[in-house]
Parts: sequence; C-alpha cells; structure tokens
Amino acid sequence: MGSPSSKEKTDQPEYSGPILYYNDTVLDHFTNPRNVGELAENETDGYGLVGDPMCGDQMKLWISIRSERIDRIAFKSYGCPGAIATSSMLTDLAKGRTVEEAKRITDDDVVEALGGIPERKKHCSLLGVLALQAAIKDWETKCSLKKESEP
Repeated sequence: MGSPSSKEKTDQPEYSGPILYYNDTVLDHFTNPRNVGELAENETDGYGLVGDPMCGDQMKLWISIRSERIDRIAFKSYGCPGAIATSSMLTDLAKGRTVEEAKRITDDDVVEALGGIPERKKHCSLLGVLALQAAIKDWETKCSLKKESEP
C-alpha cells in the first residue's frame, strides 16, 4: 500500500480549534475526586454555594472548624471535568489549614497544584475558591452572631 494521495488527505476535515488536554493529576481528581459529599447539618460550621451562570458550573461546599482549622471539608460540584478536578484539589489544599491560611488560597494555587489546566478552563479554579470564601464568611458570621448573643 502506498501513501495516501494529496486529494485523499484534503477530503478529511482538519480540526483547527483549541485542544483541551487534562494532565494525569487533573484526570485523577476528576475520576477520583477527594472530599465529595456533604457534611451533616450538626457538623457544618460554614456553607458556601456559588455558580457560574456563563457555563452552568455550580459548587456547594461545607466546612467544619476545630481550633481555628478546617477539620473537615466536603463538596458537591456540578460541571465539567475541570470544575470537578479543581474543586477536589481546592478541598485538598484547604483541609487542615487554619482559617486564615485557607482565606489566602487562590485560583492560581489550585491550578499550580494540579500541574496546570487548559487556558479555557482556568475559570473553573475560581469556583472552589469562591465557595471556600463563602463558607468561611458564613462561619465568621455565625461566630459573630454567637458572640453578640452571649451575656
């Protein structure tokens, strides 16, 4: 068999769009996400719910705080592989950290910990960070209200 003629080569459409490539770490966090689920109400100290109406991704995140540290963390994420993988990695990064340390986690930290994600999917990494910030704010609000109600 000879090589295909130039006519045969041009009969097949060429894909010219961006190539989405997920590395092994991203694929692992997508197929085996960490800290998936939710905490029971009596275990939840803070809760965050965020979404991106542009792409339909949504994340719910629960935290349990002990001695100013994130003792337990759980999430449910609805979206693409990038959203699920970045949410999983975010929970890994936050678990065990002090609240102040967790507040400083950025979307760049999540992307770096994953070893990178496609440029078109970088917005996904912000979803988990925003959910964590919302859960911490919820916990802080509850702590403030508790202090105000104490005699």
